Amino acid sequence: MGKIIKFLNCKIFVKEGNFFPRIETEFWVKKALKKVKSKAQFLDIFSGTGCIGIVILKNKKKAKVTFADIDKEAIENIEFNLKLNKIEKNRYSLFLSDIFENLGSKKYDYIFANPPYVAKELLKEVSFEVLFTEKKICWYGGKKGIEILEKFLEKAKFHLKRGGKIFFEFDFSQKEILEKILKEKGYKKFKFFKDQFKKWRFAEILANC
Repeated sequence: MGKIIKFLNCKIFVKEGNFFPRIETEFWVKKALKKVKSKAQFLDIFSGTGCIGIVILKNKKKAKVTFADIDKEAIENIEFNLKLNKIEKNRYSLFLSDIFENLGSKKYDYIFANPPYVAKELLKEVSFEVLFTEKKICWYGGKKGIEILEKFLEKAKFHLKRGGKIFFEFDFSQKEILEKILKEKGYKKFKFFKDQFKKWRFAEILANC
């Protein structure tokens, strides 16, 4: 069971229980694509359906993408979507991984991340459809919503090449605390951007070196 949707110029099958791609994510990914080179190594982490990495592969013809997700069913969903979009096998790799755990020491030119960031205190604002049709692991970010984001930011800089960039999504209410965390983790160059609804939605980090 599931549904095929359009995500930018790609067809994405969303398996029942998997995270359903949001239009806010479409918005920032389209913006980020304009800021990256084609011949580069990308990491799509917290991949879910693989929609972000597949859009990269479809629009950056010389790109290679590593997909990483903690959920085995998500990896299977990504594999299906890669075939659905006729992506050559030599252009991607897939890893079942808890954040960077199984990715070794490899570094990337660009890291794209849409991590779980819904806070416990905001559960009352989450729609019934999300609560009961999408796996909690896909969207729940811990008591304050930034636990997984913080773990990601702790390690991400060590997987970024010289001159590389990180793009990641977050909840608009988290901008202030994320700014503090980024500084604490040693990130020096970063910017926050708003989505189409004028809410803070994604950040761009430039490698320190």
